Amino acid sequence: MDYFKKLLGLLQIEREEDRLSYKKLTENTSVSERRGEGLAWYPIAIRGTEMGRGDYLTVELERTTHQDIAHQFRSGMPAVLFSNHDPKEDRVEGTISYQNGNRLKIALRNEELPDWSRDGKLGIELMFDDNSYDEMNAALKKAEKDLENPARLPLMRVLLGEKEPSYHPNPINYHFKGLNESQENAAQKILMANELSIVHGPPGTGKTTTLIQAITALAATGSEKILVVAPSNTAVDLLSEKLSEEGLHVVRVGNPAKVSQRLSALTLDHKMTAHPRTKEIKALKKQANEFRNMAHKYKRNFGKAEREQRKALFDEAHRIIKEVGRTEQYIIDDLLSKAQVITATLVGSNHYTVRELNYDTLVIDEAGQALEPACWIPILKANRVVLAGDYCQLPPTIKSNQAAQQGLSLTLLEKLAETYPNHVTLLDTQYRMNQAIMGYSSQVFYENRLIAHNSVANWTLLGEKKALAFIDTAGCGFDEKLEGTSSTNPEEASFAIRYLSHLVSEMETRPGYTAENFPSIGIISPYKQQIELLKTQVDSSPVFRSYGGTVQVNTIDSFQGQERDIILISLTRSNIEGNIGFLSDIRRMNVAMTRARKKLIVIGDSATLGSLPFYADFIDYTQNCEGYFSAWEFMDV
Repeated sequence: MDYFKKLLGLLQIEREEDRLSYKKLTENTSVSERRGEGLAWYPIAIRGTEMGRGDYLTVELERTTHQDIAHQFRSGMPAVLFSNHDPKEDRVEGTISYQNGNRLKIALRNEELPDWSRDGKLGIELMFDDNSYDEMNAALKKAEKDLENPARLPLMRVLLGEKEPSYHPNPINYHFKGLNESQENAAQKILMANELSIVHGPPGTGKTTTLIQAITALAATGSEKILVVAPSNTAVDLLSEKLSEEGLHVVRVGNPAKVSQRLSALTLDHKMTAHPRTKEIKALKKQANEFRNMAHKYKRNFGKAEREQRKALFDEAHRIIKEVGRTEQYIIDDLLSKAQVITATLVGSNHYTVRELNYDTLVIDEAGQALEPACWIPILKANRVVLAGDYCQLPPTIKSNQAAQQGLSLTLLEKLAETYPNHVTLLDTQYRMNQAIMGYSSQVFYENRLIAHNSVANWTLLGEKKALAFIDTAGCGFDEKLEGTSSTNPEEASFAIRYLSHLVSEMETRPGYTAENFPSIGIISPYKQQIELLKTQVDSSPVFRSYGGTVQVNTIDSFQGQERDIILISLTRSNIEGNIGFLSDIRRMNVAMTRARKKLIVIGDSATLGSLPFYADFIDYTQNCEGYFSAWEFMDV
């Protein structure tokens, strides 16, 4: 079908662009630079080896220095173990089978460690991840074949926009805990849907709460097999914990992004260690390793008898490992058969441990950030689908402009919400922000349908009357500068931190203030170089220095899903041509403007920003809210 052929073509364009950008990033950089990008651990130490599945050698590694650097290593990713003595020659490829803290295990495509591994200067580096693209590619090809399967046709026709979704005729009698009217309506739709349910959750409207209650209700039937997925490990972790707190038997497939005892206890790996037959596996692995070690004692220059003995020892080790594999599979099947909910990332839903499983219901959370080809991986395993997210916030990250422009940036959630607008349930009550902060976002993105709950509608900072401020730098001479490919505005950064310091210092003098109610603060800019300037200013501010990590400075993308009492946005751009670059991505600005609970401060140059109606209208909105100020009013603070 042309639908899937087009997606396959776009995916191929994206793969090539991604591969090219990865090659540029890694080909001409040093190991320390790649370490800084989170692509390498160096130096590392080998902490142990064992025989793993498929006769591969599994090696446990630990990074011994630079442990504070964030990294991108995750279970299932391809990586290479290398020696920095000769990194182009001394290297062996494998797949990460486990990662936790500063340790990981890599399954090498070798039976034994190479000789150079004993000479020190070892590192491990991520390779380009073809696996995710292979999984998406295979899913799209399989989806095309599913059109010939009569049992799959009703769902496929709905997902391809050819047939309206259908529902059970009567509401399900279930008592949902703590849901408002729109949330309960969404949960009921999920329970009643035959093929598809769509939940549109704007910022702060309790999308996760709604999904948890709906999934709990589905599980209460006792017959539902449920798969819950999301594009990121962080989102999957949150859902896994919340579902477990509801008393559901959850199995998290893959390694969690945040390492907590509570979360690791939900993983398949952890549950396997507690299984009564795991002792049997340990004994077999020990036996296999003993045979392997005996085989390694033979020197390279041995005769025929020694060679045969060595082979016999390896053969016996392999035979035992096959027995280990069968026992492991029994344990996996046993654990998964008892699970009410299985959670994973989109690609992780096809992990070898769960590859053959099928489900009654699939829930895709954060579907507004999910690449459509990735969504088809779990969809092919389910009878009905729930898509939840917000297509008015951040879209998926696409490397290729060509693929994005030709349709890859359009998510399945967005397509289906546009095709079936009457089947979308909007969560309309938000519990995060003052109504003045919410108002403009509601007007532009949500047809003015959002309501601020009474508990937050009028809340402000201690002693403050207004929750919204636009501070106009027009005419102040705060001109932007270009550093590399990123814009900066040093004068705006300096002004922003002075203003914020003054606001906080004033608040500290007001009756009722205590150190415990010091507000949480987020400072956002769309430009990385501006972020660096703002961080430097925060670090040198005597007001903020005493508050440790209370002030977070980062890009918009890093704040997705987060909230703070105060959000300050430095828009940065200021030029006579009216060029605003990717400030024109108004969905990204929707995310930035909806992170604040009690105070939103936006700093920018109206003369530059006014070229786009979104900002011109926002400035008008702030004037109507009595929240418009000129930066000149605060020059002396």
